[in-house]
Amino acid sequence: MPYRVVQWSTGNVGHYCLRQILDHPELELAGVYVTSQVKDGRDAGSLCGRPATGVAATRDAERLLALDADCVVYTATADRRPFDAVKDIARILASGKNVVSSSVVGLVHPRALGERVTAQLEEACAKGESSFFTSGIDPGFANDLLPLVLSGLCGTWQEIRIQEVINYATYAQPEVLFDTMGFGQPLDAKPVILMPGALSFAWGGTIKLLAEGLGLTLDRIAETHERLPATKRLDIQGHAIEPGTMAALRFEVQGIVGGRPVLVVEHVTRMDDDLAPDWPQGNGSYRVLVKGVPGMKCELEFWDEHGDHAVGGVVLTATRLVNAIPAVCAAPPGLLSALGLPLVTGRGLLRV
Repeated sequence: MPYRVVQWSTGNVGHYCLRQILDHPELELAGVYVTSQVKDGRDAGSLCGRPATGVAATRDAERLLALDADCVVYTATADRRPFDAVKDIARILASGKNVVSSSVVGLVHPRALGERVTAQLEEACAKGESSFFTSGIDPGFANDLLPLVLSGLCGTWQEIRIQEVINYATYAQPEVLFDTMGFGQPLDAKPVILMPGALSFAWGGTIKLLAEGLGLTLDRIAETHERLPATKRLDIQGHAIEPGTMAALRFEVQGIVGGRPVLVVEHVTRMDDDLAPDWPQGNGSYRVLVKGVPGMKCELEFWDEHGDHAVGGVVLTATRLVNAIPAVCAAPPGLLSALGLPLVTGRGLLRV
């Protein structure tokens, strides 16, 4: 019997999740939650470029919570509402449905956001006899499971660094780009992502997960960033990035052990390929760099069906979540991470 799945939101990540649910041989779409009145009542297939499914999207959350379903894919944007998203997720878990999510990214380590959040989620899992797993590509597979697997090839190591190097000009979430991240704002502006502690809130879970997997005790988590301006006007998704405003961002979230950074998540984000020529370069990839014996460099390059790297990364988040559903449904109730989940493969996904 296929697992019955509800897709919760159909935005930038959610509509790719919906597509993957419909295409996956072990899954059956049970329902779709939307917030937009325009999408309410529409067939799920029309929301993701697939044929009609007979399943209509709804804004009635209570009706979906009452459904007989095995799992909910929760991808509602949570950058400005992380604790509201946690409440949503807890309500779904308590209703007896497992949850896979990319929304509150720090929860890749399910206990990373403190005892209050942990207790809320654990109580909901216990009530609903359900499991919860947060992942994606970054935070997620590219900077937790992949570097941990590579570390198993080391004799000794001194630093593990994971880089995201992507041009975000086609990343179809204007609110994230221009509000949360601050592109097009003055260089002295304080967008959400650069508020003190915000980077650690988002990527600290990754650092804690890596540390746990490697048996390390962290001194602390540190964060750094630098910004560069546009040198010409850039027209991005209906927004103008004027010369002198922010058009490139590089940051690091560091796990400090013995007084030095040994685990580093680094993002190099440009809105134009000509910017920041001295920063790490790439075609759109995740890169794991291991200083050790032996030294290693692993490049994970990706693209969607149109060759777009930024969109390819969004698709990877969707496929990581959806393909994990059978393993999450089979797991004992509780909070899950990449450390406890069995290997997720492309079983059943071959198309000839």
